[in-house]
Formats: sequence, structure tokens, C-alpha cells
Amino acid sequence: MSAPHLKLLAKPKLKILKRNRLIAVLGALIIVGAMILAFRSMSAASSGEIADIPEAEKQNLGLMTSLPIYWNEGDVFAQLGSSEQAELPWVRQTLEKRYRLRPLDLLAPDGIGADPLADLQRLAIIQPRGISPAGNVALDDWVRAGGRLLYVIDPMLSGEYEAPLGDPRHPTVTALVPPVIARWGLSLSFDEDQVEEPRLVEWGGVKDGVAFPVVKAGKFSIAENVMSPCAISAEGLVARCDIGKGRVTLIADAALFEPREGNEEAQYAIQAMFSKALD
Repeated sequence: MSAPHLKLLAKPKLKILKRNRLIAVLGALIIVGAMILAFRSMSAASSGEIADIPEAEKQNLGLMTSLPIYWNEGDVFAQLGSSEQAELPWVRQTLEKRYRLRPLDLLAPDGIGADPLADLQRLAIIQPRGISPAGNVALDDWVRAGGRLLYVIDPMLSGEYEAPLGDPRHPTVTALVPPVIARWGLSLSFDEDQVEEPRLVEWGGVKDGVAFPVVKAGKFSIAENVMSPCAISAEGLVARCDIGKGRVTLIADAALFEPREGNEEAQYAIQAMFSKALD
């Protein structure tokens, strides 16, 4: 085939690619816009004071996550070496009003450092990159010894991020379900055909309830032929488990933590969620 003919074939393909990219961008903008509206509507369902307690009264909280909620998006080491102090992510600022955060990469000793969980009573795992087999065992042991865990696991993230897919800085889009969840008698399912529109889900009662936005969420259920110490609520989005001396709260969506900015209602929702799970 001659070069002119190849050029004629290439032009329609380029138009199709550009159209598909435009559709993808518009779709992402629609989702982000809907999430903003969902956050604004939270004022009707989740409102209250955002606690800011004295430093001496703050509790230690371990934090493991692939989301940019402790560090901003981009290269952490570049931020550390920058002469300008970048504003910290709003989720981190919200949590640090009540907790002394300790970011974690590991849950089990690596033979070099100390046990990451040794002196922690509270831990939040939010869309992690993955937990090693040793980490699963360490996490289960830690909970059974009295630890309190909030585990947010999203089968399909909905947010937009600066780093492209495949970049190690990009959050884990599809969460891997760790074996420890099955050990606690739970299974997590995901309906790919559900409507991709943000909605508010209420967890808890009138006095201690919290409403939070979800987008294409997962759903917990009790595993078959298992005596589980867990209770399912909030349309299957929340599982509460009494494990040994400890307690686990699992949430099957991370949309609350994804926006780059959060209003007062979103900040309150995070504090209320962590209080219900960890206090």
C-alpha cells in the first residue's frame, strides 16, 4: 500500500483516538463534579464540630495508604528537599487535629527495624499497595491482642490523579483483598455494572451516625459456611468485627478520601468515621 493511502487511513484513526480521549476526560469531569455535589450535600446529613484537641491528648495512629492523603501527589523526596513548604493534604490536616500520625510501609518487622505495630493501639489502612503474607499474619495477631483497625478497601477508585496509570506514584486503583479478611469470615464483592454516580450512604444512628459519599462501591458479606464475628451494615459497605480482644471496621469504598479539597462536612465525616471505628 502506498504512503498516501496509509496517511488517509491514519487520519480517521487519529480522529477516533482524540474522540475517545475527549469522552474519557468528559466522563472523569462528570464524576468529579458529581462528587463535589455529593460533598456539598453532606451538610444535610453530616454536620458537627471538627475536633481540634491539645497535642498532649492526641492518640498515636498508624497510617498505611497508597492515596495522597499524608503526602501530596508527586515525589515525596522532592517535597522534602523543597525550600517552600507545600500545604499538607486536607485529610492529613483533618486527622492531625485528633491524632499523631505515623506513616507505615510495612506491618511486620523486616529484620532491620523495630516492629512497626509494637506500640500502636490504633491503625488505619486506606487503599494500600498490598500487604505481604507476613504483614497479614502480623495484622491479625495485632488485632487479636487488642488493636483497633479501620480498613478502607475500594474495588475500583474513581478519582483523578496527576501520575498516570502504571506510575508507582499512582494509587492502587483496584484493591487486592488480603487473606486476613477471609480469616475474619468476610468476602468482598464488586458489581461492575452498578451506576457510576456518587451517592451518600449513612452509617449509624441519629446520634452517632455519619454520612459519606461512595462511587461504585464494593459490598461485604459473611463468607459461606463460616462462623464470622462480623456484622454488616450501611447497605453492605461497612463490616464491624470483634476479633479476639480487638475490633476491626472495614469500609468498601474510598471516595471520601479522594478529592484534593474537602469542605467542613467532609472533614467532619472523616473525624466521625475514625471516632466510630477507633474510639
